[in-house]
Amino acid sequence: MPRVTFTHALLLLMPLLGSAAENWPQFRGQGGRGISAVAAPLTWDVATGRNIAWTAAVPGLGHASPIVWGDRIYLATAVRPGGSAPVKIGVYGDGDSQKENDPHQWRLLCFARETGRLLWEKTVHEAIPRQERHTKATHCNSTPATDGNSLVAIFGSEGLFCFEMDGTLRWRRDLGKMDAGPWNAPNLQWSFAGSPVLHEGRVLVQCDVLSGQFVASFDARDGREVWRTAREEVANWCTPAVAQVAGRTQIVLNGWKQIGGYDFATGALVWSLSGGGDIPVPAPLVIDDWAYFTTAHGTYRPLRAVRLAVARGSITPPEIEATSEAIPWCHPKIGSYMQTPIVVGDLIWSCDWRGVLYCLERTTGKQLYDERLGRSGPAYTASGVAAGRHLYFASEPGQVYVVEAARQYVLAATNDLGAPVLATPAAVDGTLYFRTTEKLIAIRAR
Repeated sequence: MPRVTFTHALLLLMPLLGSAAENWPQFRGQGGRGISAVAAPLTWDVATGRNIAWTAAVPGLGHASPIVWGDRIYLATAVRPGGSAPVKIGVYGDGDSQKENDPHQWRLLCFARETGRLLWEKTVHEAIPRQERHTKATHCNSTPATDGNSLVAIFGSEGLFCFEMDGTLRWRRDLGKMDAGPWNAPNLQWSFAGSPVLHEGRVLVQCDVLSGQFVASFDARDGREVWRTAREEVANWCTPAVAQVAGRTQIVLNGWKQIGGYDFATGALVWSLSGGGDIPVPAPLVIDDWAYFTTAHGTYRPLRAVRLAVARGSITPPEIEATSEAIPWCHPKIGSYMQTPIVVGDLIWSCDWRGVLYCLERTTGKQLYDERLGRSGPAYTASGVAAGRHLYFASEPGQVYVVEAARQYVLAATNDLGAPVLATPAAVDGTLYFRTTEKLIAIRAR
């Protein structure tokens, strides 16, 4: 009889632990890793209702992802009374801004996780947006975060908000005009998209905009600024990650000029790295004391690993493909423009904005395959998630490709959500929660 270790037993038990085991508290869930231990349906049909637990209408526009805590789902959106101009999906190169000079309402919605019933909806801010948005973006791109005691959200230039779990406003901080346009075309405005992170009672924000970039920590109880560290960076749309390194906590940030790790307690820069794509979007992915970074646009689009335990000072190599003790591997041309990578076991996957999926060994960087999801044409913005031993990647038109989390490429299924998808889904206890441009859809085996 094969020997069963404690780890193996835990993995076997996790699907049986139910809602007590899993929450999805921030962008890409626990630790920003994008994974759930519990398998979800491989196939579904929105039209017939097969494996569709429920659907709920969502007003306004938002690319903020759903988050889950306990028996509730929280969602943020921006509503223009009378209707908003739609988002323009697809592969296109222009960076036009969508001009909307009418007042918008930023709202928090709370749904019952099992039934999709709307429990409450609160308008938490109303104003004319201080910034324009990209034609593919919204005025509510940032995903909220919660730790079960606080609920925090960034509504772009409207500020950082902290709420009680019932949606009652606790405090608000004005972070300034979050002018998040391309560094080489400052006349364009694309709207802010970095999401907050909650850790040990602190709200962590990465505010890389066209001028005055910084990373900061706020006390979740009263909004007091604990520390603020200036950065030398271009405007980007990245979300911080938290790492435990040799008994200390680091805040890890992606970027172009100043990828790096910052001390959680003081905000001091621990290490830095520059180079890559000049429009950074994906979040860092932290697994143990490894961190994975990808960016795209411009000369390079790297996918690379950093060993946080040995990263100190500047670790920027003389050439982007060069390796070191701190950078064990780097592929300069296979990175992702929009999606954050995902790790399951000893493998890492990165899906680029054209739907080409790369699979590598996560510690050696050895590439195992690259395959296109579906036919060429659609763009891919939402990051992939894993449920059990399968990965889920949604194209902007709403096709979801289900791929085995294995060393060989196996497309297990293709499903249609029937509407555009640019928000990253949540995966909790065998249920997938997809936000389309109009609905929240819960996919669960029935």
